[in-house]
Amino acid sequence: MQALLAKPELSLEDVPHPTVKEDEVLLKIRLAGICNTDLEITKGYMGFTGILGHEFVAEVIDGDDTLIGRRVVGEINVACGDCDFCKRGIPSHCKNRTTVGIDRHDGSFAEYMSLVTRNLHIVPDSVSDEQAVFTEPLAAACEILEQINISENDRVIVIGAGKLGMLCAQVIKHTNADLSVIIRHQKQADHLANWGIRAVKRQDLQDSQATIVVDCTGNEDGFADAIDLVQPRGTIVLKSTYEGTPKANLTRIAVDEITLIGSRCGPFDTALDYLAKGLVEVESMIEATYPLDDAIKAMEKATERGMLKVLLKP
Repeated sequence: MQALLAKPELSLEDVPHPTVKEDEVLLKIRLAGICNTDLEITKGYMGFTGILGHEFVAEVIDGDDTLIGRRVVGEINVACGDCDFCKRGIPSHCKNRTTVGIDRHDGSFAEYMSLVTRNLHIVPDSVSDEQAVFTEPLAAACEILEQINISENDRVIVIGAGKLGMLCAQVIKHTNADLSVIIRHQKQADHLANWGIRAVKRQDLQDSQATIVVDCTGNEDGFADAIDLVQPRGTIVLKSTYEGTPKANLTRIAVDEITLIGSRCGPFDTALDYLAKGLVEVESMIEATYPLDDAIKAMEKATERGMLKVLLKP
């Protein structure tokens, strides 16, 4: 089968079909999405070598008879089920986990992929492939509301109006909080306007005005802005991984008693419910779809400034 590998340099190759263990299914990938983590891996993040990709919608073609022919999405953390985190019901932090397309587990930028059955979620018939491929990042956005309570009394600012930031903003909108999203160009403002979300420029915001800041930038300047914008005893939610080690004014964190929350993977069932009920709109964020044999071109496209979602279709 054809697959896109990080070695760490990108390579499109013919590789053997994945083998399927007793607790796994064989998936035929229908669509896969490129995210910033995939791009960071090509720069050496996680030291991963193997088939890239962790955002996907697929059809089950072998394994559990009750699932064959069903469209599914899959959680990316493959847990052991035996460690203390697994026994506490926190498999996303399993001490022995592998991570699809990121850490010692081949991913979805391929024609086929194997995955443990317990990680699968059936896609409702009302949700299209183009919507379902957003389930993993949308679940990450939904995780914010699992971790903190946001009410209509909160002033929330999202920094980083990229793919993840726009999903976070759409989820937070449903809390009726006073929400603003910092933008850098008009395309971002246009998307947000279509969803009834306020777009602002950083220079138009006063410091120390937000009760909650969600940083989706993944860069040092974004985190610095988050510290400046949040009120004393406010909360900063970090939603992006960082390339390198950013410098930060940790004295402000201590003196202003700011709560800092790391936020990663989230609830797939909630994300699929949002999609099925039309509570978020994702298809307008798709800017290009490439066949798998043009995967390297697709990765290059995804690196363009301001680019939103680029998809691969085997």
